[in-house]
Amino acid sequence: MANPQQIDTHPGELKDVPGWFPPLDQVLFTWFLDRQQRLGQRGDLVELGVFMGKSAILLGEHLEDGDKFTVCDLFESDAPDGANRAEHNKSYGSLTRQAFERNYLAFHDSLPKVIQGPSSLISQEVDPDSCRFLHIDASHLYEHVHDDIGAAHDLLLPDGIVVLDDFRSEHTPGVSVATWEAVLNRGLRPVCLSTQKLYGTWGDPEPVQKELLAMLRERTDVGLSIQDAAGHRLVRTRAKKGMQPPSFPHSRYYKEPEPEPAPAPRPPRSRARRIGRDLLPPIVTRAVRKALAGRTKGAQATP
Repeated sequence: MANPQQIDTHPGELKDVPGWFPPLDQVLFTWFLDRQQRLGQRGDLVELGVFMGKSAILLGEHLEDGDKFTVCDLFESDAPDGANRAEHNKSYGSLTRQAFERNYLAFHDSLPKVIQGPSSLISQEVDPDSCRFLHIDASHLYEHVHDDIGAAHDLLLPDGIVVLDDFRSEHTPGVSVATWEAVLNRGLRPVCLSTQKLYGTWGDPEPVQKELLAMLRERTDVGLSIQDAAGHRLVRTRAKKGMQPPSFPHSRYYKEPEPEPAPAPRPPRSRARRIGRDLLPPIVTRAVRKALAGRTKGAQATP
């Protein structure tokens, strides 16, 4: 992946924005948000940890009139503790707020509310029981994820959806512990799992899960399995080879790709060569071509 500091051009399409947002999760984000709009479920949107803005740009496409969208990231600010500082410097040291805002404004007319600082600030900036969708992709340290999940519980509406990133990545065990602790002890109900993210709710997961399963079973590009564990129905999804993300509007800087140049026409054969090719047997034609090629090669070698 390119270093964010080296990316000076505006993205033309969502795929041009650096970030870890696979096609399957783009499909799931879009489906959950479209369903909320279809059912008239109003509420605000929140994202904790934005990196270069890829998922935030998709979220911003689903704002309704009167909705608020708030994002929170450290960007260039100091982390609140040593462990968080080491994590941030290793993975996101070159991330800047300017890069995020440039990418976001390529697709949207105005920015969301941007909080520059640790994710713990979100509860001071967003009203309780006001959000319908909240994406957690900030610190991977257990203590921070535990608190981010607690904030999500307080900020979400009863039927709201929370998405937890990296809940089963090998390099983020703290996220895994905090996520499954919330499922087992803090009332979080899984709706579905992708390769990277857990989608859950503190409301009743059955209605949304039923509609989601109906959609997934109609797709040929998603692998699907269902398991039961500790009283929870776990809907597991995975992308099949060649899965494409949903269509998304181009940015204001999009340029149509240049058409492929037409191949140059072959020079016409002389009338004598056409007649010879049509009348002579193939074996004679090949012998004549071989002889002519030998004469040409010999002429080129003569000093």
